[in-house]
Amino acid sequence: MSESELQDYRDRRSRLERFLGDRPLALVVRLTIISLIVGWLMNTFGFGAEEILRWLEDVTRHFSRDGIRLLQQSSTHIIAGAAVVVPIWLLLRVLAAGRRK
Repeated sequence: MSESELQDYRDRRSRLERFLGDRPLALVVRLTIISLIVGWLMNTFGFGAEEILRWLEDVTRHFSRDGIRLLQQSSTHIIAGAAVVVPIWLLLRVLAAGRRK
């Protein structure tokens, strides 16, 4: 392996470690231990993965239904606000660009 290939390998590894926050194996071990503790606590308090997943599904369905309704009701407010905000923003950008020259 040449010096540049070795440096590329180190750069890739360090980017991965920066993304993960630690060495991959250490991260897997840490997440496994934390998952074991959380799973034990959930079981102790009577929660199971099925209930959590069902709750997440219900929450997602509720937010998507209400979120679409909210967007429909507020679309006229968004358009009215944009009719004022966008021209002012554009004017400020043009004025700022003129000052920079």
